[in-house]
Amino acid sequence: MENQKLEQIIKDCIKGKSKAQEALYVAYAPKLLGVCMRYSNNRSEAEDNLQDGFLKIFKHIKSYQFKGSFEGWMRRIMVNTALEKFRKAKHVQLVEEPWDREESEMENELKSDIPLDILLNMIQELPNRYQLVFNLYVLDGYTHREIAEVMQISVGTSKSNLARGRAILKHKIGEYLAKKENKLRIC
Repeated sequence: MENQKLEQIIKDCIKGKSKAQEALYVAYAPKLLGVCMRYSNNRSEAEDNLQDGFLKIFKHIKSYQFKGSFEGWMRRIMVNTALEKFRKAKHVQLVEEPWDREESEMENELKSDIPLDILLNMIQELPNRYQLVFNLYVLDGYTHREIAEVMQISVGTSKSNLARGRAILKHKIGEYLAKKENKLRIC
């Protein structure tokens, strides 16, 4: 969306104009639904998070100062909305355990040729505590310090849960690739 047009839509949203709110929703809902999907167990939950996130966007849009990426500002609201729901539902039971494998080693092991939709499904199947940290760190670029802050955990717990989530994903990917290889042998 063109910067001037977006700026006008934001200003109109600040004034409470419903047409501007609709235009913003139509323009960004598909992208932001993708963000919500990464933090939800299913599409219905993601759609609920999307709606709640947009309500917060419209409520707090006047606080956007036209500095930095507006889309990034909205993405952060969506992520925080999903995190709030997890905290309220007490889905997150983070584990404080040391993990001695190097992150780069885990990253190299996870690289493989696997369709994105299948990989995203595998991420959604992770235990909630690992899925949240994985998504925040790997997909949204948060640091462990930022994750610790938003989730009210220690940096060590963030690192441990990331490593465990990656290990589970590695196992799932291995199983997927083994099944795929067996199908190729049969043909």
